[in-house]
Amino acid sequence: MQNLTRLPLAIFLMGPTASGKSQIALDIAKNFPVEIISVDSAQVYRHMDVGTAKPDQATLAKVPHHLINLIDPDQYYSAAQFRNDTLNVMHAITRRNKIPLLVGGTMLYFRALTDGLSVLPSADKHVRLTIESSAKELGWPAMHQQLAELDQESAARIKPTDSQRIQRALEVCYLTQQPMSEILKTPRQTDFPYHAINIALIPSDRSQLHLRIAERFEAMLNCGLINEVQLIRKQFPLSIESPSLRCVGYRQACLYLDSKINASELQAMGIAATRQLAKRQLTWLRSMKTDKTKEFDCLANDLPDQVRRFLHEITI
Repeated sequence: MQNLTRLPLAIFLMGPTASGKSQIALDIAKNFPVEIISVDSAQVYRHMDVGTAKPDQATLAKVPHHLINLIDPDQYYSAAQFRNDTLNVMHAITRRNKIPLLVGGTMLYFRALTDGLSVLPSADKHVRLTIESSAKELGWPAMHQQLAELDQESAARIKPTDSQRIQRALEVCYLTQQPMSEILKTPRQTDFPYHAINIALIPSDRSQLHLRIAERFEAMLNCGLINEVQLIRKQFPLSIESPSLRCVGYRQACLYLDSKINASELQAMGIAATRQLAKRQLTWLRSMKTDKTKEFDCLANDLPDQVRRFLHEITI
């Protein structure tokens, strides 16, 4: 295989949830010398397997996968950490004369990797605990008001109910003594030393993707999603606002376990949340599209063949 440029080659396989990315990635791995890197903000968590659709042990034994099971559910993982970890893994893969195949639906991670990030401080456990304690006493809308006093620009774009982003913006303010909005205006470090082939899996019929989403969520429930959430809540000090439990499916399972919704509501809310996630992912994909992005209909019966032919044509 020959690189198209002097830069080493990388393949980006992007798409919404239930678009079949994992299956296509495995097909690529059968035909090209690749190692898979997960671009999924949920698969970084250990003990969260069912609801994140992680590859099973048999699959992991066949094809190397990276950036899966990195942290416990009570820990934090940022886009900056992802960028650093991914560049290190890509370098190692390239040194083994393999091609990094980045697969996932966390579009922020893809953008962080190629476009870089402003320099923000790492998460600070003690500061976060202080913010969470205040939020329990005052409520997140009140914390949003505090943020508005410190960083009006950030507060204007963050909803008063978005606890995760309020917490991060306040944390940055406390740690740097500067508004996060000002730091974000600092020029980014954008060095990305790879030639990326962008493959986007886009549904030609959104309703068919919705059917897949419904089937997928029902399968997760049948495979033990509720039991999985019970176990991690027993093992780790988590609240429904913890980043791990904000993942689609896990939040709804928590509401069910806390008797705030019934089984039918759990299924309906889980499917609706997954559909919203897919919508956001497709919006991201549209915003990231370039003339170098190759789109495929994820509903096509011969999708694996189409992708395989495309890669053969541009890499031989």
